[in-house]
Amino acid sequence: MSFTVALVGRPNVGKSTLFNRLAGKKLALVDDTPGVTRDWRSAPARVGGLSFTVVDTAGLEDVTDDSLEARMRRQTERALERADVALFIVDARSGITPLDRHFAALLRKSKTPVILVANKAEGKVGMTGLYEAFELGLGDPLALSAEHGEGMADLVEALLPYAPPEPEAVETAPAPLKGENGEELPVGDQPETDEERARPIQIAIVGRPNVGKSTLLNALIGEERVLTGPEAGMTRDAISVDWEWRGRKFRLVDTAGMRRRARVDAKVEKLAVADALRVVRMAQVVLLVVDANQILDKQDLTIARTVVEEGRALVIALNKWDAVDDRAMALRQVEDKLQAALAQIKGVEVVTISALQGKKLDTLLDSILSTYGQWNRRIPTAQLNRWIEGVLDHHPPPLVEGRRVKIRYATQVKTRPPTVALFVNKPLDLPESYQRYLIAHLRETFDLPGVPVRLLLRKQKNPYADD
Repeated sequence: MSFTVALVGRPNVGKSTLFNRLAGKKLALVDDTPGVTRDWRSAPARVGGLSFTVVDTAGLEDVTDDSLEARMRRQTERALERADVALFIVDARSGITPLDRHFAALLRKSKTPVILVANKAEGKVGMTGLYEAFELGLGDPLALSAEHGEGMADLVEALLPYAPPEPEAVETAPAPLKGENGEELPVGDQPETDEERARPIQIAIVGRPNVGKSTLLNALIGEERVLTGPEAGMTRDAISVDWEWRGRKFRLVDTAGMRRRARVDAKVEKLAVADALRVVRMAQVVLLVVDANQILDKQDLTIARTVVEEGRALVIALNKWDAVDDRAMALRQVEDKLQAALAQIKGVEVVTISALQGKKLDTLLDSILSTYGQWNRRIPTAQLNRWIEGVLDHHPPPLVEGRRVKIRYATQVKTRPPTVALFVNKPLDLPESYQRYLIAHLRETFDLPGVPVRLLLRKQKNPYADD
């Protein structure tokens, strides 16, 4: 069992720095610019033997209209309602501000217990602000330095009363799975077990700014989990949401819009794009959201190529399809651009949707599951060797300096993405054009559309050959 700790306070008091400290990773973007964090995000934390979920929130602003700041405040209030305890963070260096007093008064009326934290309290500079914090009426302030890790033991002690008793966990090592020839398979290459099937599928939602990524995430889970609006570049931090559909678990990660590198000037935007690329590398399926009125421009195709190079499964969602007039023409444009720019992953799933109206979301999820299954596909060694024999009979490798490269054996050495090793007598002499032909033929023979397929050339004796 675990409990949830929400970090709240006005902008630029160090909430995201403390979030990263508790999570043990640099997950949240940190910058001196106030208001970097806009959506609340959560992560598992373990400090001093205490395990809990920590939630980073946007800075509290005294606004209640429909502005961006007001929408950020409402998101923070939702996170606060779901938390078991809140850490109200003030800046000990700056001292207590009228905004601190305003929100302290609101928190005193909240049903969620509150622990007052005076951050940036290292050295003598923060002592004045620490003493001022007593006037907020939230109990004794806890002196802390999130940046330097000071005061963490006191924080753990303050959180202990809210921690439920944890049952003793008994860890058992899973029995290794065997391949068809009796060999033990490496952990990363074993077929998906029931336990792995119970784990959430990691889905990164990526695309250019203002194509509807956050709207799509909200539509899928059925609640206003992340901020949306007409402003481009709304999302900055990568926001992760666990969700279940038809008995299958998903972890959806909304990312910042990725513009062309030449157009990215602001430091915060550079950090946000770097965070989005990190999410792509960690994902299993990448959902590229494209504005159907600006189909697959240069930046869309650059993102798609990055996904393929990272070996991730790719699904393309044509959003705002309800606003497209000539739909047949739009689909032809998509097909032509994919054929020209992404021929190496022929057959990518393309789904037309309207995130705002919630149309064809089930179709999109079916495509994600189908592509994920292909990405995890394992082909028996016997079938691969029958395939390579047929290929060699029909189209043998070209001659190199008057001699033909001999392909002796084929086996799949990895999934995610499917990776096949070819054992040849001269790996360096097999032309790249022939390797591309083999990959295309392999994809067609074993029905592997839309996912990267990799070929490894190895020089090794055929295990089935006689001594």
